[in-house]
Amino acid sequence: MAEDDDVPTGDGVEERAEESAEESAEEPADDPARQDDGLDLARAITRATAGSTPVARNRRRTKDRSGRGRVSGAHPDDRDPQLLDTTLSRLVDDHGWELDLRVHGVFGRWAELVGAEVARHCTPEAFADGRLVVRTDSTAWATQLRLLAPTVVRRLNEELGHGTVTLIEVAGPHLPSWKKGPRSARDGRGPRDTYG
Repeated sequence: MAEDDDVPTGDGVEERAEESAEESAEEPADDPARQDDGLDLARAITRATAGSTPVARNRRRTKDRSGRGRVSGAHPDDRDPQLLDTTLSRLVDDHGWELDLRVHGVFGRWAELVGAEVARHCTPEAFADGRLVVRTDSTAWATQLRLLAPTVVRRLNEELGHGTVTLIEVAGPHLPSWKKGPRSARDGRGPRDTYG
């Protein structure tokens, strides 16, 4: 058999063997007159082919994977598919939207919380700093809601948590302004009608 038959071919093994042989030749040797023999060539070929063995390839793959992060296994992980409820609760908690969502939930369930009759005549408009603004469709309902305010506050705090709503500000109906026009009286209060 010739020496060339023992050298594996493919994947640039021959080029790598020559490169490593050149590197070993560049290294200072004890004897400057020393020539490369068969043993040095065999070492060079072994170094060149060491990266192409299955074990070495697996080592390279695990090094590559370590940069990408851990692989999800049999145990639950943040990267595993999550239920929509869990994901949304985490999002709400992270952004501090819990109170806002509960308040808007109350706005959506207003009729259920205060009763159908009161809800037909009163609608919540705004909530800020524990103050709920409710608009009524007549002054009579505004008076009625002012009388019901402690009961409504208690019911809303049961839904939202104690101390969330501290005050209900009742606003009457939107009325036309009597301050404009050619015959308006200065400092006049307009007609004495209550519109309702």
